[in-house]
Amino acid sequence: MREESEDESATADELTHTTADGDVQMVDVGDKPDSERRAVAVGEIHLRPSTIEAIRDDRVGKGDVLATARVGAIQAVKHTWETIPMCHQIPITNVDTDFSLAEDRIELRVAVETTGKTGCEMEALEGVTTGLNVVWDMVKAIEKDDDGQYPDTGIENVRVLEKEKRRANPGGR
Repeated sequence: MREESEDESATADELTHTTADGDVQMVDVGDKPDSERRAVAVGEIHLRPSTIEAIRDDRVGKGDVLATARVGAIQAVKHTWETIPMCHQIPITNVDTDFSLAEDRIELRVAVETTGKTGCEMEALEGVTTGLNVVWDMVKAIEKDDDGQYPDTGIENVRVLEKEKRRANPGGR
């Protein structure tokens, strides 16, 4: 599919997720060959330095924040097709999560692999956003200020870093 410049606007006939009448539809990928695909997404959650220390020292009352967020990220990857309306259910062959802790933020990188007819970047993005939401849920009691607000907490910079596609080995297993 070609990239669209900012000056162009696609008509309903050019969009793959709409019919000629403008109705939304799932793209038919049935005739596409299987390919090995990989996508990596990343995002970060800003937290108070004291919250980061509590996570490092495993002093968060709800339990192991990063272990729980890892499970949430993987579950989100596996269920992306249920939450993004036009996504296909794809066979996930691998999910890798990597957390990096800084003084005032945690970065989560999620890599997803599949062999199929469509890409897995939405799955990687869902893994990142859900994983970071789980972190927030686990630490919200210690992130709130005296008014019950979250002035220092925020999820930012969620993006796809890379996506790859390699033709699957037709003679392989």
